Amino acid sequence: MGKKEKHGNGKWKYSSISALMLAMVLIALLALNVGAYTLEKNQGWRLDFSFNGILSQSAETKAVLDKVTEPVEIYALFRKSNEREEGLVEIQELLDKYAAASDKISWKLVDPALNPTLLQRFTTENVIPGENTLIVWCEKTGRFRVVGGEDFLSQSFDMETGEIVQSGLTYERGITSAIAYVIRDRVPEAVILQGHKEYGSDELQYFENLLEANQYKVKYQTLKESAYTPDPADLLIFFCPQMDLTETELEKMTDFAQKGGSFLFVSDYDDPLSSMPNYTTLLRNYGFIPLDGMVVADTADADSYYRYVYALHPEMCSTDLTISLIATESDYLLLNGSRAFATPEEGDRNLSVDEVLRSGETAYLKDANATSSMKEPEDPTGPFSLALQARRVTTDGYVSRAFIIGDSAALTSRELYEYTNSMQFVVQVMDSLLQVEESGVQVSPKDIIRPGLKAASSSLGSILLVAMPLLVLLAALLVMRPRRNA
Repeated sequence: MGKKEKHGNGKWKYSSISALMLAMVLIALLALNVGAYTLEKNQGWRLDFSFNGILSQSAETKAVLDKVTEPVEIYALFRKSNEREEGLVEIQELLDKYAAASDKISWKLVDPALNPTLLQRFTTENVIPGENTLIVWCEKTGRFRVVGGEDFLSQSFDMETGEIVQSGLTYERGITSAIAYVIRDRVPEAVILQGHKEYGSDELQYFENLLEANQYKVKYQTLKESAYTPDPADLLIFFCPQMDLTETELEKMTDFAQKGGSFLFVSDYDDPLSSMPNYTTLLRNYGFIPLDGMVVADTADADSYYRYVYALHPEMCSTDLTISLIATESDYLLLNGSRAFATPEEGDRNLSVDEVLRSGETAYLKDANATSSMKEPEDPTGPFSLALQARRVTTDGYVSRAFIIGDSAALTSRELYEYTNSMQFVVQVMDSLLQVEESGVQVSPKDIIRPGLKAASSSLGSILLVAMPLLVLLAALLVMRPRRNA
């Protein structure tokens, strides 16, 4: 009887030890899970094994975050029912990375349907926050930016289908650029000059909306007002003037440039520049020499135009202005009837001029009044410069910048905004002219299409597939060993 009791007590003893060990294993696993989650969310320790590195931060992002000295809040406008959708999960996990990388960055999930007051707070005439967007806000500067939609996708032109297609994910670039914007000390103004039969607000509606949607300040100013003195920190825009500058206005522009002011010039092929000597003098100060006529593509050069020989598909040259557009395959533009400019030559030591857009090698110039687009022997042959940028060091030691393009539609057409990369191009031009420090945020897009499975791609998965069952088996043996000895 005593032996049975002793045997029973021993069995109970080993059962208790097994249960205790199992409980300890479960507690350890739970603690490990909680600890890992805390480190992932608050310290950004989660490793990114995704095929496109969607959760990895670039050196450019880290450089921007190092400059954040004031609190930046991010509101993620996702409905509760949608927050686990593909894409939104990655954005939330990426926001955790930002918050972990800088103690000045914080974010919160907001259901827009339940928080209309927040949306109204950040709604302007041209900016309306919506679902699946982010509001990046800095109270110190009083500046915000709404990020979403096309900010999260890069596009490229498919020559086979003739359509713009999604080619990459740009979550990181969109968020980093927004943070860089809201922490700027000052936002310069884009001043659209009036008084010379230039384009007005009616023709420039989409151009103005684009700039304001990117948080630029835009205003119209009549240059003839004697009291108006432009601020060299701002940008002056001439949008297809039809009348010449007066001597007084030219002097005012010269003084503006001398102090480091910059210009954006837009000129269509039929603008009467030959009868505007003062205006062309201002252009020539930057090495811009407009040519008469419209650029027409050679029908044999199919890659240089789209459907019609005057609808040019220009080559985007590699410059400091375009390098990020080319790198992200955002370089598809269309110019619908373009003016050309003389190819830049070596100027004085204080002036540098670069081609930004160039026609096809066999393009030619047609007189604006020509009745046929067919090439004639007397027509000048390309390639032609379709857009130029210049940098002049003034005698006062300032740097004045200028950009000129021979087609207004690329900057004003809603259709071209939708079907080409005109919007990205316009914003890049503005950033370059205004020398916005954060315009250097050049985060490459992540692959949007998962690459095909290869033998080498499955190595890590194969190891985990074998290792996980072995670990479970090992844990079971450790638990069962006391029972066997009993």
